[in-house]
Amino acid sequence: MADLFRQDLVALVPRLRRFAYGLTGNRQDGDDLVQAACEKALRNAAQFQPGTRMDSWMYRIIQTLWIDDRRRHMRHGPAIDPADVDLSDEGKAASLPEDRMMLARTRAAMATLPEPQRAVLALVAIEGLSYREAAETLDIPVGTVMSRLSRAREALLPKLGLSQGPRQ
Repeated sequence: MADLFRQDLVALVPRLRRFAYGLTGNRQDGDDLVQAACEKALRNAAQFQPGTRMDSWMYRIIQTLWIDDRRRHMRHGPAIDPADVDLSDEGKAASLPEDRMMLARTRAAMATLPEPQRAVLALVAIEGLSYREAAETLDIPVGTVMSRLSRAREALLPKLGLSQGPRQ
């Protein structure tokens, strides 16, 4: 059982890293967050209920650790320096210079969002979770996911120089 738990956890690491990058805005802090979450998960493996979604459990651990860290560092100003923002895939998916620039601008703009909006956006837009799955992961109502996602998108569009379509 312990070996299967570890194998499943290792298989999740790339997804956990993407989620953590979405929250932190940079590779180093994201990797630190994933490492702390994996350590916590291994220490508390007995609390994981087999048959449930390990990814949701791990996303929740990451988000909790991130929120705790942000609360500890609130007095120290912004934790993300846009000049340090890095591409998560080292530009492989964005081969054209314009694509790489847009990706870097998107990461920087995401870093300015409030944490609850950033978490929902990372789970839905980056990880591809459904609204229901994101709601279960974050332990919030589906309506709250939809609201946060809408506000996140509205905040990002002007920062990226994109116009909004007409609201219905």
